[in-house]
Amino acid sequence: MLVAVAVAGLVAGVAGLSIAVVAHNRVNQVVEECAGALRRQLKVASSPVDHQALRDLAIVHYDALKEMSGHRSFSLALINAAGDGVVISSINGRTETRTYAKVVRDGHAVESLSPEENQVLRAARLGKGPVVTMDDPLPDFGRTPSPQT
Repeated sequence: MLVAVAVAGLVAGVAGLSIAVVAHNRVNQVVEECAGALRRQLKVASSPVDHQALRDLAIVHYDALKEMSGHRSFSLALINAAGDGVVISSINGRTETRTYAKVVRDGHAVESLSPEENQVLRAARLGKGPVVTMDDPLPDFGRTPSPQT
């Protein structure tokens, strides 16, 4: 009985240590990406650049409806130095096309975003554009604001 408890404790300790290592690596990745974004913001803030001019953009192509091949749908983020801008998405099918525009304020969307829209917004904020894919590893910027009316 005592041996079983000791083995269970050892397994739990190893599992906890593994989780801690994975979490530590993820935190380091996010800190490094956020530091890079902050360095970019400071560089722009110290330069004589028009902060309202569009500065960052990114586009991601994808198959939104799974009925057409060739990645005909897309999301495009256009952001200025203050983090304000727009995410435009075009969902293209065989018989119809839908286009959406969502406002971005201070680097965060006012409305909820699809995974593709989130990816393109993060890529633009990090300066990873203009063309990104859904497979590009990008950090999440934390808070998801509630939609404002």
